[in-house]
Amino acid sequence: MNYPPSTQRLEFRCWTSDDLRLALTLWGDPQVTALIGGPFTEEAVARRLSTEMSCMQEHHVQYWPIFLLESGEHAGCAGLRPYDVDQQVYELGVHLRHKFWGQGLAIEAGRAVINYGFDSLNASALFAGHHPRNEMSRKFLLKLGFTYTHDELYPPTGLNHPSYRLSRR
Repeated sequence: MNYPPSTQRLEFRCWTSDDLRLALTLWGDPQVTALIGGPFTEEAVARRLSTEMSCMQEHHVQYWPIFLLESGEHAGCAGLRPYDVDQQVYELGVHLRHKFWGQGLAIEAGRAVINYGFDSLNASALFAGHHPRNEMSRKFLLKLGFTYTHDELYPPTGLNHPSYRLSRR
C-alpha cells in the first residue's frame, strides 16, 4: 500500500488526474487557503494536483486525499512531502475542508500519517510548519508531539513560519 491505512473514521488513497473537482473543493476554498496564499484558481489547483501526483511518482509520498469511511465524502488531504531527502526527513501537512474543522479529523489523519512515515518509510524525523497567525495549527502540532525548533521562511507567504520537528520514536 502506498498510503496510510484507514483509521477509525478516515480512508486514504492517491490523487489521480480525475480528481480536479475534489482538489478544487479543498484548495479553491478561501477559508482553507487563507493563510497559505489562496484561494487558488482552477489552473493553480490543477498544477498543485499535478505536483502531488509527481511527488508520489518520485518520492512515494504526497498529501493524500482523505475520505470519511461512513459516507465516502471527501474531507481534505493529509500526508508527507520530502523535506530533507538525504536525512530521510519528511514534511507533514494536513488540509481539511472547513466543514470538517473541529471534529478531531486532523489529529486522526495526522497520527496515521506520522505512523506511516516512521513505520513504512523509515523516516528519521518529521518537519512541520504553520502560518504565524494559525494558532489551531500550533496546537495541532504540539498535540501530535512535535517540538518547536525555529522560524523558517515560507516563500508563498513571504513570512517566517514557526517550524517544528518530531523525531523517530
